Amino acid sequence: MAPQRKILVTGGLGFIGHNIVQRLESLNYHVIITDTRTNYGLIPQDELDYVIKERLKKIKTKEIYLIDIADSEGIDFLLRKHSPDIIVHTASFPRQKTVNANPQAGSRVMSEGLLNLLEASKKHKVRKFIYISSSMVYGDFTDNVREDAVCKPQGQYGIMKLAGEWLVSDYSRRGFFDHVIIRPSAVYGELDVEDRVVSKFLLTAMRGETLEVNGATETLDFTHVDDTTDGIVAAVLSSNGKNKTYNITKSHSWSLLHAANLAIKIVGRGTVEVGNKNPNFPSRGALNIDAARRDFGYDPKIGIEEGFQRYYDWFNSSLYWTPKTV
Repeated sequence: MAPQRKILVTGGLGFIGHNIVQRLESLNYHVIITDTRTNYGLIPQDELDYVIKERLKKIKTKEIYLIDIADSEGIDFLLRKHSPDIIVHTASFPRQKTVNANPQAGSRVMSEGLLNLLEASKKHKVRKFIYISSSMVYGDFTDNVREDAVCKPQGQYGIMKLAGEWLVSDYSRRGFFDHVIIRPSAVYGELDVEDRVVSKFLLTAMRGETLEVNGATETLDFTHVDDTTDGIVAAVLSSNGKNKTYNITKSHSWSLLHAANLAIKIVGRGTVEVGNKNPNFPSRGALNIDAARRDFGYDPKIGIEEGFQRYYDWFNSSLYWTPKTV
């Protein structure tokens, strides 16, 4: 029997990361994780401890390291010890709010940490590097945006994500390894933390409080994490995506107002208050996913109604969240 291919997932205990690990393990890949379990100074520690405990129940690997990717010696040790064939790089500050709160720490992870991984990948002959970027690299956009659109990021998070794409591409240009860049958008679902838009809408409704909508006409390409995971894993394993960039989303835009009203409909309580658009965030629509469909059969299946219902059912059955919503 051929040996299992080794895959290192950075941020492998994160929201998207642990789902990738679970899916790869179900396909019999040998997965190694590094994750600092950080709360970014924003997530309540008991909440983070709870979701990580639940995420750990879904994965098998015991090769989990608390190595910060900004620790060059630690990363070099990890790659020297395990010699992964592929790296799936999900470790990052997760959104604009966290970077705005501490841009120096964000840069340390998103820039210095990425460079450490790239240098170690070069040194230890990693074959393929998967970089999880963001739809925020586009800046303002409407529907049907393709991967070759001009990127005009607004804010440090989007700027650092785009810079990361350029760095990864440059290492491939110099022949050190192949890469794939993934641009997800508005990912939501079970085992996420509260400090994200869909989580906030559902939990606020469950508490019978007022859902705040920043801009009645603002839209997002809401994508359930299962669909995001399908696309990322397909890109990891496909031979068709060499040195390419892919949008991995549901490819359907819904207004924030619609999402808030849907949360209230599912929960059965709560009210909506519409305010002005948040000037710190670009206006976004739906991304075109034709390239991912063509190259590796990406086919997102979970619509917003099903996805929100599944997320609500999980909250409603959670021993952690139920006491906090009565």
